[in-house]
Amino acid sequence: MIQHLPILQVIIPLLAAPICFILKEARLVRWFVLIANVMAFVVSIMLLQQVNLHGTLVYSLGGWEAPIGIEYRVDELNAYLMILVTSISTITIMAAGSSLTKEMAESRQTYFYIAYLLCLTGLLGILATGDAFNVFVFLEISSLASYTMIAMGNDRRSLWASYQYLIMGTIGATFILIGIGLMYMMTGTLNMHDLAERLPEVEQTKTVFTAFAFFLVGVCLKLALFPLHLWLPNAYAYAPSIATVFLAATSTKVAIYVLLRFIFSVFGFEFSFTHMPLTEILVSLGLVGVIAASVVAIYQTNIKRLFAYSSVSQIGYMILGIGIGTKTGLTATMLHLFNHALMKSAVFLALAGLVYRVGSVNIKAFAGLGKQMPWTMAAIVVGGLSLIGMPLTVGFISKWYLILALLESNLWPVAVLVLIGSLLAIAYIWRLVEVAYFKPALQNNQSYKEAPLAILIPAWIFVIANIYFGIDTSFTVGLSERTADLLFGVAK
Repeated sequence: MIQHLPILQVIIPLLAAPICFILKEARLVRWFVLIANVMAFVVSIMLLQQVNLHGTLVYSLGGWEAPIGIEYRVDELNAYLMILVTSISTITIMAAGSSLTKEMAESRQTYFYIAYLLCLTGLLGILATGDAFNVFVFLEISSLASYTMIAMGNDRRSLWASYQYLIMGTIGATFILIGIGLMYMMTGTLNMHDLAERLPEVEQTKTVFTAFAFFLVGVCLKLALFPLHLWLPNAYAYAPSIATVFLAATSTKVAIYVLLRFIFSVFGFEFSFTHMPLTEILVSLGLVGVIAASVVAIYQTNIKRLFAYSSVSQIGYMILGIGIGTKTGLTATMLHLFNHALMKSAVFLALAGLVYRVGSVNIKAFAGLGKQMPWTMAAIVVGGLSLIGMPLTVGFISKWYLILALLESNLWPVAVLVLIGSLLAIAYIWRLVEVAYFKPALQNNQSYKEAPLAILIPAWIFVIANIYFGIDTSFTVGLSERTADLLFGVAK
């Protein structure tokens, strides 16, 4: 069984999806989906243990060796992210029952769970595969499932948000496919390990430069890098709350992984940062994204939309770390990738609890909720403080490493602008705190109870993780440093 762990990571949610059709009844499907998620989480833990013991795991599908066949290649980088994705998926699905009951008719819930499992399959497939075309296939599986989940929101605007994401996502996927096709044309292989060995022989050709450009733009659209982020705010704002939690915490993080894998492991560090102006592009766009998205977030009245723009800003921090092109910068990116997933999981799950009780995410509806729903609001506040980068939260750790990387590279003006980005985060978090704690409740003679425990407990699991990993950084920093070493080792 041990040797089949890489394929089991993908097969478990993939096979679970059609079984949901057979079970039909929403409550039964929910428990089955939870079991499938737990199994996937256990497999991801076992994979990381095997990688630590034996190094990179290579699994050839059907016994056909690469480059003829498709192989799954699991190292410390993707094993790390598999644990992140499966753990967040498992904890999120614990809260799905209560949240979906409030936001969706029971007859539609089974279809939502099927889309959820297919999205999880796609994300895990992207992480596990060592084949470039397989990356595209799994990317489309996860994207199509995401469009479906977003369209199932109870606001009619969710249909437009899904359609907008579909159009932009399709453009991004087309660019990625063109890039992969051009690489195949020049090397005759789709295996990523094989591509890394063959591309240096033809890297000075216009075709490879074009392939890199197409692939970079396509992936940046998928990960919502400013100014290619226009699909994200509406998608997060109008999707069902559980879909928002899952997508905000995992989808863009896996896209960041694809960017890292191809820049460092396939094209190589020297080509990406020496022959291409990648540092200038990524640092510029990342920095503009941090500032512009934070400014826009300040003026939002829909709180889910506010935190959606916050996500665009936080993606900018990750891109900055990559653009610096140093080990410390890459460590900062990996740290923020992990930490931002925890922040947004806590915030959006707590917002799911507010939607359950209040039925609105308009900032006016938050008046007085600090006293009426103290635990729910506290979860949002802790997540917000982490976004700002307060000490004793995970946000402080990743921003500390990012500032350190910028100063090491003598980019102190950029470091100052990063700090300004954190000040802007204070502004939009304070708007929410001010309304919830310092304004009287609306005069509608209605008092709200605390969010249901089924939502509140998973939200506080993420809140506690935000604080714990902000104090004890041995796991996250150690693993981020090792994955940075791995990427630079492969590149060199």
